[in-house]
Amino acid sequence: MRLQPSTLQPEDAVLRHRQPAGEPWFTELRAGQTLRIVDLEGNQAVDVIFYARHDAAEHYSATGTLLRQGGIYLTTGSVLVSNLGRPMLRIVADTCGRHDTLGGACAAESNTVRYALQKKFMHSCRDNYLLALQNADVGLGKRDLVPNVNFFMNVPVTEDGQLTFADGVSGPGKYVELRAEMDLYMLVSNCPQLNNPCNAYHPTPVEFLVWDGV
Repeated sequence: MRLQPSTLQPEDAVLRHRQPAGEPWFTELRAGQTLRIVDLEGNQAVDVIFYARHDAAEHYSATGTLLRQGGIYLTTGSVLVSNLGRPMLRIVADTCGRHDTLGGACAAESNTVRYALQKKFMHSCRDNYLLALQNADVGLGKRDLVPNVNFFMNVPVTEDGQLTFADGVSGPGKYVELRAEMDLYMLVSNCPQLNNPCNAYHPTPVEFLVWDGV
């Protein structure tokens, strides 16, 4: 963990957006802007995929990011890279200290496999993504869904290489800030998962703030 508070003030933000519990969002970021994601009530997983705005075939790469930094968790100093190996964003402040990019986004299929057959039709991040992309109408669809970042989510890796979903390490008001290194689309699912501790079994709202570059 590399905890680093921010010097940016909310009153100077050019955008302040409160995202309801369990809901999707699609928006744009410009190169040089700084994005803050705030875990308002604590332990709310925020599943995000980034795309290059001028060529959406270039997208966030979980494997490329982990190889670049030589570690499995994201925190201050981590550079999120694209499938072309280019920096997309850099984490410049973090009061949570650890974020996941291995656990993926929940889906009808994974709800069935991990929990129970009757969980298949519960709301999921993958459904959120598809709904947001359909409404955005920018030419992205199901084939463009790739492994994502799970901000504030705690997914420890066991000694034998297994992933486990554990109680979060975040708390009310903790945040992570990222500076955009290129013009981006941001696809968000404020995770609706009710079956594991990633949201403390109770999805809650989060907040997004954006500052222009100086």
